[in-house]
Amino acid sequence: MTDLFYLKRPSVLNANAPLLIMCHGYGSDENDLFSFAQELPEELFIISLRAPFKMQPFGNAWYAINFDAVQGKWSDNEQALASVNMISTFIDYACKTYPINPDNVTLLGFSQGSILSYSIALNYPEKVKNVIALSGYINEDIMPSDTSKFNYNHLNFFCSHGSVDQVIPVDWARKTPNYLDALNVNHTYKEYPVGHGVAPQNFYDFKTWLERYL
Repeated sequence: MTDLFYLKRPSVLNANAPLLIMCHGYGSDENDLFSFAQELPEELFIISLRAPFKMQPFGNAWYAINFDAVQGKWSDNEQALASVNMISTFIDYACKTYPINPDNVTLLGFSQGSILSYSIALNYPEKVKNVIALSGYINEDIMPSDTSKFNYNHLNFFCSHGSVDQVIPVDWARKTPNYLDALNVNHTYKEYPVGHGVAPQNFYDFKTWLERYL
C-alpha cells in the first residue's frame, strides 16, 4: 500500500520496464507533468504523484513555503525530508507492484518536485538511476550530511532552468554543476530564455537526453 495518490501509464513492456516518477511543483497536482506522458517513450512505465499536503483553496505541496518578515521566504525542511522519505518508500512499492526494473528508475521533477528529486537521488542513490530536474535547485539542508559514504557513479542528471525565472533565481540553479562535479556525478546543465516554466526546447532536450540514458 501507499499513502500517495498517483496516475499511471503502463509500459508496452511486460517485464523490466524502466520507471519514470513525476513530482509536480508547489500548488499543482499529479495532472500537471502527466501531460508529458503521451510524448515520452512507450517503454516507460510512468507514474505521476500527488504531493501529500493539501493547499487551500486547491493544489498540493510537498512541503510548506513560509513568508516571514525576518527570514523572508523559507522552506519547511522537516516536511521536505518527510516527503523525500515518502517518495523513496513509494519507489519500493512501485517496483514490487508493477513489472518494473528496479535498476532503471528516473525521477522527473519540476520546481519543488525538482528540489526533492535531487535530495532523493543523493540520499537514496541505490534506488535511482536518472534525474530530470526542471526549474529547481539543490537545497543543502535536505542533502546527506556525509556524502562520502555513498556511491554516485551510476547517476545521471539533466538539470535546466529559466534564465529569467522569477520564482527560483537562476543564480541558485547555477550552483548545481559545481555541487555535482564535487560528487563526480554525470550531469548536463542547460538554461532557456523563459521564466518559471518548461520551454518547448527544454522538453525536447530532456526527452532526447532521457532516450539516451534509459
